[in-house]
Amino acid sequence: MPHATESTLPAGAAPADALGTSAARARSEVLEKQIRKEPGRFRVLTGDRPTGQLHLGHYFGTLHNRVRLQDLGVEMFVLIADYQVLTDRDVADNLTGHVEELVLDYLAVGIDPARTTIFTHSAIPALNQLLLPFLSLVSVAELRRNPTVKDEITHSRQSSVSGLMFTYPVHQAADILFCKANLVPVGQDQLPHLELTRTVARRFNDRYGQGHSVFPEPEALLSRAPLLLGTDGGKMSKSRGNAVTLAADADETARLLRGAKTDSERHITYDPANRPEVSSLVLLAALCQDRSPHEVADDIGPAGAGALKKCVTEAVNEYLAPIRARRAQYAQDRGYLRQVLRQGNERANTIAEATRSEVRQAMNNHY
Repeated sequence: MPHATESTLPAGAAPADALGTSAARARSEVLEKQIRKEPGRFRVLTGDRPTGQLHLGHYFGTLHNRVRLQDLGVEMFVLIADYQVLTDRDVADNLTGHVEELVLDYLAVGIDPARTTIFTHSAIPALNQLLLPFLSLVSVAELRRNPTVKDEITHSRQSSVSGLMFTYPVHQAADILFCKANLVPVGQDQLPHLELTRTVARRFNDRYGQGHSVFPEPEALLSRAPLLLGTDGGKMSKSRGNAVTLAADADETARLLRGAKTDSERHITYDPANRPEVSSLVLLAALCQDRSPHEVADDIGPAGAGALKKCVTEAVNEYLAPIRARRAQYAQDRGYLRQVLRQGNERANTIAEATRSEVRQAMNNHY
């Protein structure tokens, strides 16, 4: 969250130093210690856009971390950002199906609706109404120079860029602030979004708070998510067909990984800078086996790319087997998926209505 928030820096985004990554990394180390000591102090907001099934990049980049925080006792809110599907495409195709697929993936990996609130944008009117006062707190210039917005516009699937694209970071501020989240797991490319959220919170408090803070200024929990490339060597993406989804069966996984791009050097090493495709496969096996990537590479060594792909396929299929089994079980009861959403939406609506009431009181328009 932004959605899916714990991502890696995309092409065209600002350099790490410009995004304040070093300071965010240091602060995240402090926050991790505080989370382990007092998890109840924190409320986390994160989420995804429902544009297809989640894949291994999402799992190791975001989902695994959400379950970790949930299990530590942090209060979790996971947003299915159905409205924001329209930021970079003209229509939201198969939206109901994609939303259900996300819920299936969440439940399968261990997100517990009894401890984590799963909800959808479109079901929370009061959240979306915060967009109007929040937009009055930022300038057009601030929106235009947001590096993530620039990148999204560059890669937009729309016939022309809509106004929603420019409001995207402010809408995300509403996502975070409606529940007064004070911690947001992000990748370094999303730091500008979170900084804008902090700016919105600060300006609202200054303008309307009358000496007290209506909103917290949420902090970034900077992800150490591993960079996993797609099977074609490019960015792993639902839309590019280069990713192993959590829903894929063992045969589909084997087929995709057999076709994964490697290089001409036979001896397998872990060298992300010079051998990115091979190293990504090695890292994937290491993550699934809970081993060092260098150890995995040393074990394969001169056996070559075929042995590497066999190792990765076996590791992935073994790791995903229990997740896939749970997913298949949940998929048999679509009514339960809707129940999870209803209960999550009810809780999110209660919180959003309370926040909207507080905002109207602060703005002196509570008639």
